[in-house]
Amino acid sequence: MHEMSIIMSMMEIVKYHMMENRVTHLKKLKIRVGKLTAVEPQSLMFCFEVYTHGTSMEGAFLEIEDVPLLSKCKNCKDEFYREEFFSHCPVCNSDFIENISGHELDVVSMEAE
Repeated sequence: MHEMSIIMSMMEIVKYHMMENRVTHLKKLKIRVGKLTAVEPQSLMFCFEVYTHGTSMEGAFLEIEDVPLLSKCKNCKDEFYREEFFSHCPVCNSDFIENISGHELDVVSMEAE
């Protein structure tokens, strides 16, 4: 389960910023998770709860923003969302496609006191 290592890395970032801002209680953490990361949001939630249990972060709310796979055809320049990684442009049927979004795995914001 690579979600636990992801949460551990993100929480190191959170702890650093909490220390820098002299806050001790995490209330909310917002993250963005792209479709291409192969991260399961439910597993991420579970790992977050396990990681924060018994700490000053316990009870914090984890908000996960799902980032869809947005692509652009390099042939006709059409931008489109897709569910499958391997697909063709819906306009010109080209397979010369670049991904614009979907790789994100970011800490967006946090609320603490």
